Amino acid sequence: MPMMPGKSALLELLKQEGVRVLFGNPGTTELPLMDALAAEPELRYVLALQEAPAMGMADGYAQASGQCAFVNLHAAPGLGNAMGMLYDAQKGNAPILVTAGQHEQRFNFTEPLLWSDLPRIARPFVKWSEEVRRLQDLPRAIHRAVKTALAPPMGPVFLSLPGDILTASADLDLGKPSRVGTRIRGDASAIETAAAIIAAADSPVIFAGDCVAQSNALSEFVELAEAIGAPVYDEGMATRAMFPSSHHLYRGAIVRLPAAIRGILDQHDLLVSVGADLFTLSLPADIESVPENYNIVHLDTDAWELGKNYPENVSILGDPKATLPELTRAIKAARSAQQAAKAAKRLAHAMAEGEASLQKLRATADAMSERSPIHPLALMATIGRVLPDDAVVVDETISSGTGLRRFLKSDDAQSFFGGRGGGIGWGLPGAIGVKLALPDRPVVALIGDGSMMYTIQGLWTAAREKLRMVFIVINNYSYRILKQRTNNMKGLAQQNDLYVGMDLDNPRVDFVSVAKGFGLQAHTAKTLSDVAELLEQALETDGPTLIDVEVDRSWKPV
Repeated sequence: MPMMPGKSALLELLKQEGVRVLFGNPGTTELPLMDALAAEPELRYVLALQEAPAMGMADGYAQASGQCAFVNLHAAPGLGNAMGMLYDAQKGNAPILVTAGQHEQRFNFTEPLLWSDLPRIARPFVKWSEEVRRLQDLPRAIHRAVKTALAPPMGPVFLSLPGDILTASADLDLGKPSRVGTRIRGDASAIETAAAIIAAADSPVIFAGDCVAQSNALSEFVELAEAIGAPVYDEGMATRAMFPSSHHLYRGAIVRLPAAIRGILDQHDLLVSVGADLFTLSLPADIESVPENYNIVHLDTDAWELGKNYPENVSILGDPKATLPELTRAIKAARSAQQAAKAAKRLAHAMAEGEASLQKLRATADAMSERSPIHPLALMATIGRVLPDDAVVVDETISSGTGLRRFLKSDDAQSFFGGRGGGIGWGLPGAIGVKLALPDRPVVALIGDGSMMYTIQGLWTAAREKLRMVFIVINNYSYRILKQRTNNMKGLAQQNDLYVGMDLDNPRVDFVSVAKGFGLQAHTAKTLSDVAELLEQALETDGPTLIDVEVDRSWKPV
């Protein structure tokens, strides 16, 4: 075999693994990689102006493409800059090969500038973390990393790449990729037991998780929900469209508060969770989310999530696309004629109830359509009406997105993306990654003004890549979610109407000028008519557009 430089071997290995887009922000430790890319026409390098946007872009790309994304960071400070977005990627089960340039190994014992123990820093937020110490190990390390990232449950992995590994040359056997089969069928006896419990339930409810979309199992999930005859709620921090929003069994997302969850469960006698976490909460409370001795059937691709916080009658480790059809057939076979008739009646009632609740939500939004500044609920309804059927929405509205998924034409697994980790700033770069993965679909990002400022450098990348996409800033000039949570404390801030460190209006950020400075088309929308007109224009504009929409600061959830 001919001698091969490590930097060239790395690119060949990435191509073997199906990588075609690299995200990063280079520094001195990444120069060997950048030098190799100068002679590599098959790989596209997407430059971010800081590592947090680079990480968010890789996350969005991985989620939307279903492939392992690749991001390269700059030494210890670069990895540190990306950690918040890496946390989000971990929580969202995004398959990403995260790499960081490291100093040459002969130099590292002196602890030079920018050096640190990179694998140790990354380890809490990834499935596997290691440093490559011999060029001969590079092929095995890359193949192991990508295999691990894509194996269920998917997630990011990390490799530290010392400079001498990339500049050295050796006779290398590049090997070839390996994949773990993901269509794991749930245990047959567990499915049979679950089916009997579901068939006997009088009033079941279904919670949905991201693994439904990751498994591309929406149609199988619909069949299960219709067979059970139960309403379907998204888990509290949904990153994907897990159930068609146009279906009348769909109810939107649960609120991440124990009292709200308990309020739903108290109306039912069985919880069927298909990949939904039970439960990731925002705040503690004096009551448990789940009533004592509550019946739970739970299917998930992650054994850790099964029975994690509450005892379950049946816990099934399995892939939704492979397992849901078997569970649906088992339910139909297990129930009596009387139970089947009851399920059919329950389905008709739940469908009618869902249609009525959506009409009520639309009526509420219409009643608020004349408010100024714009009411967020009316804004969500307007956006839902304007967007084409194939639009992809990336959501980081935080406190302003009530009703969004119910207003959207969001019926396929790639139609909606959101940040699950809770670390804000994901939406802007995540949307860029989604657009790069889905170039032929309209992509619209809805982002709160506070979140926008965490990764606003990402706008430059959208302009540089000439991406036809739209960023809508939901602008209340504050960290509104913090005000809402502070009000729950019923303390001094609410009494004095004074919220320290939560207002962004002195001075107000001029998002239109900032966006134009980064090379975007940018506009201000003051009315819902402005929003509709500007959004329609933006969807036909070459390159990215930003629309700044001021919304009612005093708005409370509907």
